Amino acid sequence: MLNKSDKSSSRINSPAPKVNSWNDEDYDKVIEGVKHIYKTKIKPLEVTYNFEGFHSSPLTDSDIEAKPIVLLIGQYSTGKTTFIRHLLDKSYPGEHIGVEPTTDRFVAVMHGDEERVMPGNAAAVNRDLPFNGLSRFGQAFLSRFQVSQTNSPVLQEMTIIDTPGILAGDKQRTDRGYNFTQVIDWFAQRSDLILLLFDSYKLDISDEFKTAIHSLRGQEEKIRVVLNKSDMVNQQQLMRVYGAMMWSLGKVVATPEVMRVYLGSFWTEKPPNCFEDCRDLIEAESKDLLRDLKSLRRNAAIRKVNEIVKRARLARVHALIIGHLKKEMPAMFGKKKKSAKLLANLDLEFQKIQQRHHLPPGDFPNAEKFKQNLALYDMDKFKALKEDLLVRVDEALSTDLPRIMQQFPQGNPELAEAERNPFDMDAPAEPGIDGELPPSYWHFSSVDTPTYARMFQELKPRDGKLSGAACKPALMDSGLPNDLLAKVWRLADWDSDGYMDVDEFSVAMHLIKAVQSGASLPEKLPADMIPSRKL
Repeated sequence: MLNKSDKSSSRINSPAPKVNSWNDEDYDKVIEGVKHIYKTKIKPLEVTYNFEGFHSSPLTDSDIEAKPIVLLIGQYSTGKTTFIRHLLDKSYPGEHIGVEPTTDRFVAVMHGDEERVMPGNAAAVNRDLPFNGLSRFGQAFLSRFQVSQTNSPVLQEMTIIDTPGILAGDKQRTDRGYNFTQVIDWFAQRSDLILLLFDSYKLDISDEFKTAIHSLRGQEEKIRVVLNKSDMVNQQQLMRVYGAMMWSLGKVVATPEVMRVYLGSFWTEKPPNCFEDCRDLIEAESKDLLRDLKSLRRNAAIRKVNEIVKRARLARVHALIIGHLKKEMPAMFGKKKKSAKLLANLDLEFQKIQQRHHLPPGDFPNAEKFKQNLALYDMDKFKALKEDLLVRVDEALSTDLPRIMQQFPQGNPELAEAERNPFDMDAPAEPGIDGELPPSYWHFSSVDTPTYARMFQELKPRDGKLSGAACKPALMDSGLPNDLLAKVWRLADWDSDGYMDVDEFSVAMHLIKAVQSGASLPEKLPADMIPSRKL
């Protein structure tokens, strides 16, 4: 009989499932496999060489199982809280919106059956939440942290972290009572997407904001920039604002790659003085951002494996550094002098380790930051390097984690433009049948979603979506000509990705029903036909 660890091991080594049979159970197996690899092969190295003291605390099961996390960072009054409310289409417990710095705490907005606010101390000791590691920042921080739970379909897919508005001017010199930058770094390491919010009237980057952005180094692939309130300036001014923001960011973010920037306008109530000359551009950019957020859940397991790989590489280099410093220490006399010399010449020691073990420079931590942490420790008390621990991490990187990656399906491929509408034969669209329906018909609440959802599931969606080829037979059963079905598809596929989720499919069937009853199709899908949950 297999013991518990043997069962986990056999799951890891099991053959990859077929793509067409991939389901939630297969994803759960991947997560279980990742947890087993981390616990048995990576975490022992971290604990032995005090990885927590230099980087971050060991991951818990809740950290690995957690839903995708979206981290919002920005100066005060750039619209972070309003952006969350816009996504949820509702208020959430503990929110506070205003022109002054209103959010004075870190708020984790999560799904819950009941509306409630959980204080930071309770959240940090709750084993079912991924916040156990926050206890290291002490009472001063935990009193400024809370979990806000509300029932929302958006939050079933992700957790959103709202952060205090970053201060500018004299206010940024006020001591928060905890290390703001270290907390940002802790959340950034566990996030799947990091949004830096600016608005058209707040492009300056304060010293505290600059420090927070610097703490995100190594997480660049997760960072997106949102220029919020883009409709508060006209088209010409927007071009100048965009250029000024990129210039300011370029001085802070030391990377040759250009960050992805979204133009947005996320309001609870749109002000009357908005400019409309860039409305189409802003709406298209906002849809791109929402699509980016929508894909988080689908890519969450792959991101988690990628983060474990990055963490394992960093832990391996960390162990080599600690082992090297321990080996350089004298056996008896001159320990204090040698320790000071190693600390002063840490850059040279990094180069020695790099050359000896043939490591890329990019795998090494920031020398100055590492030096600050190193000064707090007695190098003579470090553990000597243990080869068996390194071998386990090497096995995880070379064999176990690649095997996990092989278990992922390819997912829905990107479709060519010609394949995105299965009924589009390049024929000119004819006018629909004359007729009139009550205004309430053109609202999503009138769609018979239970019936259409059953039809949708019978067509066997993959990752919650159906391709045009999969939908075509069901839509053609209506008996409508191709030109009308092409128009139905264009209207219902509102994100234009060539696939339909259950909401889009339900709206398509609802539009077909309208045509069959003698009504004309609108030229543009009414806004009320798109469900209020934007994701």
